[in-house]
Amino acid sequence: MPDIYDPQNIFARILRGEIPASPVLETPHSIAFPDIAPQAPAHLLVLPRGPYVNWDHFAGAATDAEIADFTRAVAAVCRMVGADGYRLISNAGAHGMQEVPHLHVHVLAGKVLGRLIER
Repeated sequence: MPDIYDPQNIFARILRGEIPASPVLETPHSIAFPDIAPQAPAHLLVLPRGPYVNWDHFAGAATDAEIADFTRAVAAVCRMVGADGYRLISNAGAHGMQEVPHLHVHVLAGKVLGRLIER
């Protein structure tokens, strides 16, 4: 899968302030805000600020500081919403159903979420 970043994707535009968001967490290398089409009572997105397409691109190209910050940001968001459990989802590529080519993690919580995938 190529790691070609599109600087016009919606998350890049949010990060540049061109599209408003309502952050629940901001760190030097990460941001978290509610999903505009929530699939659970709590549905937040966590993004690194850097131009990374997906998890493997991020893990291979990000600095140690970016990786530590993003990992801790995801943990902080999980603590915010996941008293009774949570699910993390990061889609990658066409078969992974990735809609926006900027790494992001969905944090879902607030109800029983069912099985991970259909059998």
